[in-house]
Amino acid sequence: MKKLLAFIVLALALTACGGGGSTTSEESFVSGDGSTTYIKASDRKIAPAITGMTLKGVNYTYEKDRVAVVNVWASWCSPCRAEAPTLVALASQYPEVAFIGILTRDNPANAEAFERRFKIPYPTLIDDSILLGFKGSLPANAIPTTVILDKTGRVAARISGVVTVASLTELIEKVSAE
Repeated sequence: MKKLLAFIVLALALTACGGGGSTTSEESFVSGDGSTTYIKASDRKIAPAITGMTLKGVNYTYEKDRVAVVNVWASWCSPCRAEAPTLVALASQYPEVAFIGILTRDNPANAEAFERRFKIPYPTLIDDSILLGFKGSLPANAIPTTVILDKTGRVAARISGVVTVASLTELIEKVSAE
């Protein structure tokens, strides 16, 4: 009887540890609620350098001379899939705004398939260490997170969670008009 009980305990312990692979799942991230935060111009902090290798293997550097929309995403993130068509449409609607993706906690092959599927027209950087530079202002606290930079490269706003046409348009217009 003791052996049977020990076997059952061991079996339960081992099944509780199952799924310990290295693939990130949707259960291991925090999803935002779509809330927006706007920072008045006098309180803004400079964004980190947004530069590095893109999914297409090209070096990219954001020049701090225009408004930028920086979207943090991953291919396994269902809210990221939900907002992709909105980002693509607004990137087309606002060609004077730099749209930039930052891939986080994902692998390039899946991310490339995501970009092809949604026809993402803007660069996606594969170095998510860039996100550490937002720590002192509006950090990417969820996946997805979208940060809007003003024309001088300072953090002006953030949407934590899925962007909507209305929420992102409002922030682009407000920051662009400054």
